[in-house]
Amino acid sequence: MPTEPLPRFKKLLVANRSEIAIRVFRSAHELGIRTVAIYSHEDRFALHRFKADEAYRVGNPGEPIRAYLDVPGIVALAKSVGVDAIHPGYGFLSENATFARACAEAGIQFVGPRPEVLEQLGDKVTARGIAQKANVPVLSGGDKPVASIEEAKELAAKLGYPVIIKASMGGGGRGMRVVHSADKLEESIDSARREAGTAFGVSDVFLEKFVQRAKHIEVQLIGDRHGGLVHLFERDCSIQRRHQKVVELAPAPNLPDHVRQGILDAALSVGRACGIDNASTVEFLYDTDAKKFYFIEVNPRIQVEHTVTEQVTGFDIVRSQIMIAGGYRLDDPAVGLRQADITARGFAIQCRVTTEDPANGFVPDYGRLSAYRSSGGPGIRLDAGTANPGAVITPFYDSLLVKVSASGLRFEDAARRMERCLQEFRVRGVKTNIPFLLNLINHPQFLAGDVTTRFLDETPQLFQFQGRRDRASKLLAYIAEVVVNGHPEIRGGDKEKGRQGDKTGRPVSTPSLSLSPPLAKPRGTRDTFKELGAAGFAKWTREQKRLLITDTTMRDAHQSLIATRMRTADMLAIADRYAAHHADLFSLEMW
Repeated sequence: MPTEPLPRFKKLLVANRSEIAIRVFRSAHELGIRTVAIYSHEDRFALHRFKADEAYRVGNPGEPIRAYLDVPGIVALAKSVGVDAIHPGYGFLSENATFARACAEAGIQFVGPRPEVLEQLGDKVTARGIAQKANVPVLSGGDKPVASIEEAKELAAKLGYPVIIKASMGGGGRGMRVVHSADKLEESIDSARREAGTAFGVSDVFLEKFVQRAKHIEVQLIGDRHGGLVHLFERDCSIQRRHQKVVELAPAPNLPDHVRQGILDAALSVGRACGIDNASTVEFLYDTDAKKFYFIEVNPRIQVEHTVTEQVTGFDIVRSQIMIAGGYRLDDPAVGLRQADITARGFAIQCRVTTEDPANGFVPDYGRLSAYRSSGGPGIRLDAGTANPGAVITPFYDSLLVKVSASGLRFEDAARRMERCLQEFRVRGVKTNIPFLLNLINHPQFLAGDVTTRFLDETPQLFQFQGRRDRASKLLAYIAEVVVNGHPEIRGGDKEKGRQGDKTGRPVSTPSLSLSPPLAKPRGTRDTFKELGAAGFAKWTREQKRLLITDTTMRDAHQSLIATRMRTADMLAIADRYAAHHADLFSLEMW
């Protein structure tokens, strides 16, 4: 029997910034949906603002983060401009149940899981309990936040050191500390609580047994509002620095088939127990020594590394998110997500190119990009934010410059493409982590697919770099210096004398110029214009048989990047003599 057409969105706002906002705009545009960007005062020159059909400033100057966290302000703006769907991206408000509920109350569809799902998964302790009820193995640890130091010491002694402290809320490696001995436990808990409280507004932490050699495996799930749920295989996110992902792979190389299938089945069990109804990721640790896997957490949002899954499966995850939020079923032909039809072909690698200095402890670098040349070619995908010559990298946000995804039929093919792509990048003006990424991509252990979460900590040669010479920039600077100021070492010895000689050092002959007061100004075309008026001057011009010449010397001297020493004051100093000697010109052009 005929059914009513499913709701389709007309205007979608992305409550985020930079590359993920642009990523969502692209999928929305392909679905025929008008896009809306928001931007802070500090982001007023950011590229995502100009990639949307409409863009509106949010927040106040001096509040670069708060602007993107203003739930009432963003929802009110969305209502005022006719938005009927909001995609939160990742970070900021992406896992905020209050935001999702505010959208619903305003009659706007939140492109993500229901508020109830966000609430139960926002607390990792609650998520552990859900996994246990679904008969999915979890790491030994506490089933509630740490209430006191004495309780923590007792639990840690029972688990056996090392243990890991985790923030109950949030993610991104914040509020996490590995503790190897009892004398460091109290200090680490206090530090983790402070960081968690600052980052997430909740200072609760809990303890788990720390796995020394583990692979970090996560499974991409997509559910719909009708009970459907599928997986798009797994990603290996083991390469981490301070518990934050650096490089991601799909699918996980060298993972035993029975372990892979066990993890995929466990992820679906957790997803069903949680009621996942949009894109989410279930994360696990695989103990390479014990050959066992354990549930860690669920991230109910799109992930930074979703690109590698898209590359190997061929499915647009963001497009699926939007359609599912609009009421489509997974098996609808327009979505096409049937588990039997989802396959992974080849391998994909994602590297996060950041404006961090790996030779200085990965300290973020800021400033203007004096040069930016990206790569491309077969098997390369770039997801960038504000990455172009002249762009200003500010200190207010994450240091991610561009996400590079390389794919190939074999893992080694994808790795070789990634290496070639990174070598082709030219970024000047700020430091980047590209030298570090090249060391990593070329390392034999990485190429063998045999890395764990301890890889960076145990491989110091990854942090040994050769200085880049930047020959092109130095050559251009040298040429500009010589053109403008002359060569200081030619005969004559100084720059002033150098400007007066040719390349052999011989003086250059110059015309004689009287330094006496300027001559009387002869009659010129300006006098004719003042006498005849506009119409008469136009008629006079048409009647002229001679060639009428406009001189642009002053304009060219004033605008040229190399000749900017021709200042307004310099032009005024020669104006009288110019008028006296060149009165036969039709006109002068200057800025």
